[in-house]
Amino acid sequence: MSLYGNFSDDELSELVIQGDRKAYTEIYDRYKGVLHLHAYKKLGDFEAAKDVVQELFVVFWEKKANIHVATNLSGYLYTTLRNRIFNIIAHKEVESKYLNSIADFFKKGTSITDHLLREKELRTIIENEIENLPPKMREVFKLSRKENLSHKEISEILNISEATVKNHIKAALKTLKVKLGLSVFLVFLFCYWS
Repeated sequence: MSLYGNFSDDELSELVIQGDRKAYTEIYDRYKGVLHLHAYKKLGDFEAAKDVVQELFVVFWEKKANIHVATNLSGYLYTTLRNRIFNIIAHKEVESKYLNSIADFFKKGTSITDHLLREKELRTIIENEIENLPPKMREVFKLSRKENLSHKEISEILNISEATVKNHIKAALKTLKVKLGLSVFLVFLFCYWS
C-alpha cells in the first residue's frame, strides 16, 4: 500500500488540484470500480459504463484547477457520473426517436417537417458534443472535418506534428462515438461529415 493510500479523500483532492498525479491515481484506483458498477447498473452496457467512468476521470484531471470538490469527493464523483449518465440516456432517447422517425418515414411516408425537425435536433446534439471536446482536439477536428484539410495542412497551421493531428482526430472520433451512440455516430459520419 502506498503512502497515498493513507490519505483522506480531502487530502487527495487538494493534492490533485496542485497537480499531483500519484494522488490522482489513488483517487482513480479508489473509485473506478464502484463508479463502473454504478454506471453499468444504470446503462446496462459494460463498455459504455467503462467509457463514461474513464471520461469522468479524464475531465477530473484536465479541469482539476476549476473543480471545487468541497468536502465530499465521493459525492462529487457520483453526481458528475449521474449527470453524464443522464446525458447518455437523453441522447439514446433522441437517437431512438430519430431512428423510429426514419423507419416511419419509409413505412408510412411521414411528413417532411417532422423529419426536418428531428434532423435539426440531431444536428444540435452533434454540434454540442463537438463543442464539448477539449479545445485543441476540437480545433483539429473542425479543421479536418469541416474545412477538409489534410493532416499535413493542419499540422502546419497549428504548428504541431502530423502524428499529434492524427491522435487528436482519432480521440475525437472515439469520444463522439461514445457520446452519440453508434447509430447517431454513423448518421453523423455518413450524412453530416462526408
